[in-house]
Amino acid sequence: MKGFETDMSLNSTPSSDRLHIGIFGKRNAGKSSLINALTGQNLAIVSDIKGTTTDPVLKSMELLPLGPVVLIDTPGLDDHGPLGELRIQKTYQMLNKTDIAVLVVDGSIGMTAEDLALLEQIQKKQIPYVIAFNKCDLCPHQKEPAKSFPDIPGLSSAAPETKIGATGNTKNQAVVSISASSMLHIDTLKEILGSVHPREEAKLPIVSDLISPTDLVILVIPIDASAPKGRLILPQQQTIRDILDHHGRVLCVQDTELRQTLETLSVRPRMVITDSQAFAQVAAQTPEDIPLTSFSILFARHKGNLATVVNGAHTLRSISSGDQILISEGCTHHRQCEDIGTVKLPRLIRSYTNCEPEFHFTSGTEFPADLSPYKLIIHCGGCMLNEREMKYRIACAEDQKIPITNYGIAIAQMRGILDRSIELFDTF
Repeated sequence: MKGFETDMSLNSTPSSDRLHIGIFGKRNAGKSSLINALTGQNLAIVSDIKGTTTDPVLKSMELLPLGPVVLIDTPGLDDHGPLGELRIQKTYQMLNKTDIAVLVVDGSIGMTAEDLALLEQIQKKQIPYVIAFNKCDLCPHQKEPAKSFPDIPGLSSAAPETKIGATGNTKNQAVVSISASSMLHIDTLKEILGSVHPREEAKLPIVSDLISPTDLVILVIPIDASAPKGRLILPQQQTIRDILDHHGRVLCVQDTELRQTLETLSVRPRMVITDSQAFAQVAAQTPEDIPLTSFSILFARHKGNLATVVNGAHTLRSISSGDQILISEGCTHHRQCEDIGTVKLPRLIRSYTNCEPEFHFTSGTEFPADLSPYKLIIHCGGCMLNEREMKYRIACAEDQKIPITNYGIAIAQMRGILDRSIELFDTF
């Protein structure tokens, strides 16, 4: 298989760390056929019946030279009826996850109002994109060199005197004619996807820049009813790997064993990193001369939004009864009776503020476009969201001037240990 491999390995790259390539277009433009052509497998159901794809479907793949990616197959932009409108809304929500967009246009029809509306949103969100004019083998006039591509906003340089399958390019956008059904110019599209890519911003490591080789780091990982069975959650896994990759030493304990562990150590730990839910217990057991922080704080720093979410946490001091607070999770899971988002955080906020705020909850891809009703947004750490979507959500809050923080930093604020938990970092 050329360029693509289905990633079934236990060592596969986490979805949140993969480039997400969104495939968009009208019904029957050939989106699912394109995914099958790119992967060389019949992964997506293809039918002449409009609306075969009813919900966004994510498929993890390996695309060279980009590496690990997620392909997003989306419902058609021209769906109709009450359900159709919801499907279109879901399709637009997928833009928030998308690092590279592929707009599939039915080449026998050309760009339509729906295509142009989506393209406008792609450009507004500054997502690198490729426009793929599909079914070019069915268009007699496209068997000869094209005089020009259609007049597309933002693509005025889209190459007059260009042969079918060649591209018009600007820095982060391109146009190509293809046939997904006959595999015509699919390799060209793969090459374009390898060259049209989002700008990578330098990110701080998770923790490795704060330690030296052989330093001992203690990770406090409570095993309670809310802990997943038989495994560690992704931020814990990634933190362990980052420490090991830089020749540090890791000791994992539960909060109930931390005090005894510290008393028996012959070497002073470089730091203690805790799950946010155990912040109070861990702070009480950790001597003041040992730096203390949490997974959620480290990952906010890693993703570049630590200052924003720390400032957002200070809003908890001014919450009043009746204020609306949005508590948002990036993933969906079975909620336990002591779920942190819907139970523990609201209870802690009521105790800390001595007020009765009004709580609203979202999970997964759901995130309100209008945030104006909320006094504060408290988001999970976003470990299951890719970087683009997490930045989009924070940007939405900042644009609407709504403070936003995350679970761990909110808990640290309410436990009175936020200052201690960020003193490790030069930026504070």
